[in-house]
Amino acid sequence: MFGWEFPPYISGGLGTACFGLTRHMSEQGMKILFVLPHIKGKTVQNSTLELLAGNKLDLSEAKIRKIVRNKTLKFFLVDSPLRPYMTDSSYLSKMEAIRSINDQITEITRKIKTVNTVLDLSGDYGRDLVGEVTRYAQVGNYLGATEDFDIIHAHDWMTFPAGVEAKRISGKKLIIHIHATEFDRCGENGNRQIIDVERYGMDNADRIIAVSHRTKKIIVEKYGQDPDKVTVIHNAVLKETKLEHVRLRKGFNEKIVLFLGRVTMQKGPDYFVEAANLVLKNMQNVRFVMAGTGDMLPRMIERIAELRIQEHFHFTGFLRGVELESMFSMSDLYVMPSVSEPFGITPFEAMLYGVPVIISRQSGISEVLSHVITVDFWDIEKLASGIINVLSHPELSETLVEMGHHDLEKISWHHAARKVIELYKEILS
Repeated sequence: MFGWEFPPYISGGLGTACFGLTRHMSEQGMKILFVLPHIKGKTVQNSTLELLAGNKLDLSEAKIRKIVRNKTLKFFLVDSPLRPYMTDSSYLSKMEAIRSINDQITEITRKIKTVNTVLDLSGDYGRDLVGEVTRYAQVGNYLGATEDFDIIHAHDWMTFPAGVEAKRISGKKLIIHIHATEFDRCGENGNRQIIDVERYGMDNADRIIAVSHRTKKIIVEKYGQDPDKVTVIHNAVLKETKLEHVRLRKGFNEKIVLFLGRVTMQKGPDYFVEAANLVLKNMQNVRFVMAGTGDMLPRMIERIAELRIQEHFHFTGFLRGVELESMFSMSDLYVMPSVSEPFGITPFEAMLYGVPVIISRQSGISEVLSHVITVDFWDIEKLASGIINVLSHPELSETLVEMGHHDLEKISWHHAARKVIELYKEILS
């Protein structure tokens, strides 16, 4: 299994999902080698789940050749982009995208010539991300030749070239898991190189897992995939908290409304700020908290200053561990105004702490939650009205919390893991 993050090394939404899924797959008998680009310090492993760092592997050309020469492939794969009803222009476009990706991987392979070669992988989401993804693909190539496994499972676009390389050299089946697409992150003006990598992974995968029906629709309509190739398996939440739902004393009487996530266009932080301004025109006993980092953070800070609501607004930066649990525990309302959210696990986490939730209709999690307030991300007036209603009516808040717990009882990583294992068996049979 290829992933870009995994707690405690990086614990964003993707890492949280990978952790919950692999933990329950392991409990159901799966033996998983989870491959990360970079791990600092010692790796965590047990009898069913081993973490492996790509930046600690010796990928020398001599070593790879020796292994590949002695390996017997069970069947031969013909890599072709041809599909029924393709036009000349769509064929040429697809060929150009595949050539570009393959050229990058070939260039990295050419550079690996020394006896003891370790790839420079930081595992970050920095400017060299596409370069790291290409170098990480060589890790997939190497492990495809050296490891004994039944199936390959790759999470999100950063790992798709690695998954494809592992499939090329091993002949084993590949599943790719779509937690978000570039269309979710950036809309129609997304990075074409990333979109090409996503399509490359989908075209080469034997099956695709989508985290919601909303995501499946994007995969089919934007990437031209066969609907029968895509299986929807919703995310879940680990139902355990260190604070055991104890409400923390805040030290002040105001209500707290929380936004938690990456401060990027996809998550809708600007709509949260504008709704906060409308709320504060009607009630003053409320504070708004934006927890997270991202490219839109400076703009949000400037906008708060322009609106002159800084006395009621707090920026915490990235939170994790006890800090994150404390923030949830102190909050009176959680808001997720995402512009395009394939799923979104944080509302689950808020509900675990007895916090009522407002989410956008443009989120995949709305497919599985019945007792939350939903609004269109762009409708700041309705969002502000929903915030005021929840904060002003304790009985509404209590009802949302109580019924939210009933929703959570039906949702589990155990169920999601079982569906993934069933998909494995279906493909292998």
